[in-house]
Amino acid sequence: MELTDKVCIVTGAGSGIGKATAKLFYDNGAKVAVADVNGDAANSAAAELGSNAIGIAVDVSSAKDVEAMVALVVEKWGRIDVLINNAGFGMTGNVVSIAEEDWDRIMAVNVKGIFLCSKHVVPVMAAQGGGSIVNTTSYTAASAIADRTAYVASKGAISSLTRAMALDHAKQGIRVNAVAPGTIDSPYFERIFSQSPDPQKLREEFNARAAMNRMGRPEEVAEAMMFLASDRSRFATGSIVTVDGGSSIGNHLVR
Repeated sequence: MELTDKVCIVTGAGSGIGKATAKLFYDNGAKVAVADVNGDAANSAAAELGSNAIGIAVDVSSAKDVEAMVALVVEKWGRIDVLINNAGFGMTGNVVSIAEEDWDRIMAVNVKGIFLCSKHVVPVMAAQGGGSIVNTTSYTAASAIADRTAYVASKGAISSLTRAMALDHAKQGIRVNAVAPGTIDSPYFERIFSQSPDPQKLREEFNARAAMNRMGRPEEVAEAMMFLASDRSRFATGSIVTVDGGSSIGNHLVR
């Protein structure tokens, strides 16, 4: 049991990578706060786990929401050992076509959300002698993809933020790392496929992004989250662990 009695917050945990991570942590002995902007999804996911899980409705871009979430977890369990900053989203658009308000919203959730959650959790971790923070970035932070300017920019910011936080808080016993997933077969992409005129063709195009010629599964990313959250990675901080099926290495472009 890698995380026995560890108190963990997982944001964006109502579905996809976050939900799979919350389940893996819970199955390995953790007490889990399942946080999501969709309160019903958070509560449902927590109920599926059991009595040592709670659902919390939180907009990570809201300082008030985040502060309340952290206070609730500390009141219930007395500490926070692991923070998984997973909440985020993307949309299409280049710098010309994306609306300013869409750019601002992506940055508010994807980047400011990590800032706010970390801002309120780091003092708790520092007071108790340490902890582990894992951020969700993306392979696109290093290689980019077309027509996703705001998303790619936000993920690049997350990778840099991860390294900066790791340096700032290492002496407090707080490790900060990140996982960079590729395209993951999740409810988010299922919605995209369902809206396509040819869902199967679009799925095949997404599969072809990876050298392994398939999309990843949320559980595969959760395993990397588990490694970075647990003591197995006790000498790792400022690291970006890529889990993308080879999307970022370019081999998939050679047929």
